[in-house]
Amino acid sequence: MAMQGFGRRFGLATALAFSLAMGASPVLAAPKPVLPAAAPQSVGVSAERLKSLDALMKSLVAEGHLPGATTMLLRHGKVVSFETYGAQGFGGPPMTKDTIFRIYSQTKPVTGVAMMILFEEGKWRLDDPVTKYIPEFANLRVYKGVNADGSFVTEPADRPPTMREIMSHTAGFAYGLNPDNPVDKAYVSTGVLSSKSGQEFVEKVAKLPLYGPPGKQWKYSVGVDIQGFIVEKLSGQSLPDFMRERIFEPLKMKDTGFSLPPEKLSRLADIYMWSGKDKKIVPAEGFMVLDVTKPPVVASGGGGLVSTSTDYARFAQMLLNGGELDGARILSPATVKLMASDHLPDAILDDPKAGFSKATGKGFGLDFMVVTDPARAGTLAGKGTYSWGGAAGTWFWIDPTNDVIFLGMIHVLAKDGDPALRNLDERTATLVYQALTNPEK
Repeated sequence: MAMQGFGRRFGLATALAFSLAMGASPVLAAPKPVLPAAAPQSVGVSAERLKSLDALMKSLVAEGHLPGATTMLLRHGKVVSFETYGAQGFGGPPMTKDTIFRIYSQTKPVTGVAMMILFEEGKWRLDDPVTKYIPEFANLRVYKGVNADGSFVTEPADRPPTMREIMSHTAGFAYGLNPDNPVDKAYVSTGVLSSKSGQEFVEKVAKLPLYGPPGKQWKYSVGVDIQGFIVEKLSGQSLPDFMRERIFEPLKMKDTGFSLPPEKLSRLADIYMWSGKDKKIVPAEGFMVLDVTKPPVVASGGGGLVSTSTDYARFAQMLLNGGELDGARILSPATVKLMASDHLPDAILDDPKAGFSKATGKGFGLDFMVVTDPARAGTLAGKGTYSWGGAAGTWFWIDPTNDVIFLGMIHVLAKDGDPALRNLDERTATLVYQALTNPEK
């Protein structure tokens, strides 16, 4: 599902007014790393109806579908519900509100914000060709088929992808996630995502054919890892350093990064995966299990971060506030609005078979999915809601229309293999919105 943004900051203003009323010089308190809480009914949410969400999550843990989870609901900038369930791992310590999760592709919106910080500084434009920043992509070719010897049949791309297309997954690149597609298979066999440097990464991508012509289809891709490389190139900093200095430190996201120090590892949730053979979740293994005990060789802008519910809620609240939280401005309101707008071309939106189209009521912005028509999307969320999630089942949405943020944190790769976990984001959204009894409040 996809959901979206919010605003209204009054904490500092209230502190200032109180100080003036007391006749003292105004003193602004340091921003706190937590968000204020509120009783559900005070912000138009039924506590009784919200119990159905709690019941669902408890049942998933009790029946062994999940070792544990956290859920967090915010309205009008206040935490309405923040619940923990089960344990960090089967037989492990209890799940806590500061448990740290591998958030995988929920990294993508953070990389998008890093890109837009540089956009505001005039470092790039949306319709610039990506070759302006990565000349290695000058001779991209488009996949047409496979020869008898296994080599690709290709033709030259009619133009290079644009920066807008890199950020909306319409550039034509692949990811390595579809085992039935020869281009995806090549991403795996050539080790694109295990490159030892950003330069090696772009050189490997440049040698592989595009899945399709730029701007003609939506194809989930390495586009956000490409963005991470561009952030480093334009800023002169590593991606971890740029994110820490420009996003995490200003927003007091103290447990978010590409690796963890030893003293925080006890708070890291164990990672599991659905086993089709065993018909249950088992401890995960393989290349998808990111080693976060040390800094990565190449920081993945597409999926390398770890974070907590509270940290990511602060990031989401910043976006819903129009780019600011507790006095720290990361982006302008206009930039956040641009990110959360649908950027798909008509050629894609008019295709009734496309996953993001006018028919589905869903579009795609700059590193977010966007609800363009709630009725067609079959959701109770407001128009303009934007969202994304991660491979291990973490998800979030931001709903500017209803001033709502929701975050769910679980830790199961390939969760959709389990029917009980399939479409968990959509199911929880319905339970959240049926509890929203006063949309105007």
